[in-house]
Amino acid sequence: MGFGHSTPILRIFDEAKARAFYIDFLGFSIDWEHRFADGLPLYLQLSKGDCLLHLSEHHGDCSPGARVRIETDELDTYQQQLIASGYAYMRPGIETQPWAREMTVIDPFGNRLVFFEDSEAD
Repeated sequence: MGFGHSTPILRIFDEAKARAFYIDFLGFSIDWEHRFADGLPLYLQLSKGDCLLHLSEHHGDCSPGARVRIETDELDTYQQQLIASGYAYMRPGIETQPWAREMTVIDPFGNRLVFFEDSEAD
């Protein structure tokens, strides 16, 4: 019995803010977008490396305030890229926990993305 990667769905409320945060700030790429018709809610897939996220404006898909952990092997470099981006609403720091080094960013909708690097990677 095998299992694949999970793909979290995060609730968004404003397409422009979501694009500014996930694409311009975090550096994710849009893989595809879907609307059932013009003017209806957006559903899209983003990726960065092997990480996949789905963002949804649909009411029933999920609730805001989720927390997602995303593993990386270059946490310090990524943190410096984010700070250098000049995004006005977030200057993330790195915290060392007993289990990993972590950097938490909070999207404009209250979802938390915790980028982490295993402590043994030091």
